[in-house]
Amino acid sequence: MENEPGFYRRLGGLEEIITRMSEIYCYDIVFEKIETLTRGEYECCTFVECDFSKQDFSDFVFIDCSFRECNLSLVNLHKSVIRDVEFSGCKMMGLRFEQCNEFGLSFTFSGCQLNHSSFYKLKIKNTVFNNSKLQEVDFTEADLSGSTFHRCDFLSATFYQTILEKSDLRNSFNYSLDPELNRIKKARFSASGISGLLDKYDIKIED
Repeated sequence: MENEPGFYRRLGGLEEIITRMSEIYCYDIVFEKIETLTRGEYECCTFVECDFSKQDFSDFVFIDCSFRECNLSLVNLHKSVIRDVEFSGCKMMGLRFEQCNEFGLSFTFSGCQLNHSSFYKLKIKNTVFNNSKLQEVDFTEADLSGSTFHRCDFLSATFYQTILEKSDLRNSFNYSLDPELNRIKKARFSASGISGLLDKYDIKIED
């Protein structure tokens, strides 16, 4: 099979690339400072300081992958599979995560810029957002039950019919959400963040 046209294989420890026609399968490969990817499936791969801004990731598959210090702003995620993927220190502005394949959709964010992105209607329970900018992000009708938001900036983020039950927002700030229009049972907030739940009443809270 190795002699078939369009087929390439390299084995080295856990490293394997199989290329067939225009799509590829990559396992345990490190990609550094690249700007384009071939459509296919990437499993247990690591992407470091790559600039994929405005690229088309339609129908791509990423499983157990890690993106570090990458630029993914305005990437097209139509029907892409993102499963158990870690984003660290990435610029990810203007992403429409609701366009992803929802089956198995799961990710974590640490030190990322997600401004102007959207999680509209997504069921992403127990998601971790750590030290990330979520300014003007749309969480309308999203299910974020049990999620953790550690030191996140929610300036002008939209919460409407959002499920935040058992979520932890104690160390986050600049959020404004209406308890009557969102489900926040057993969610955790800090005393300093209480004002973000009372904005609609136009009252002042003083120490």
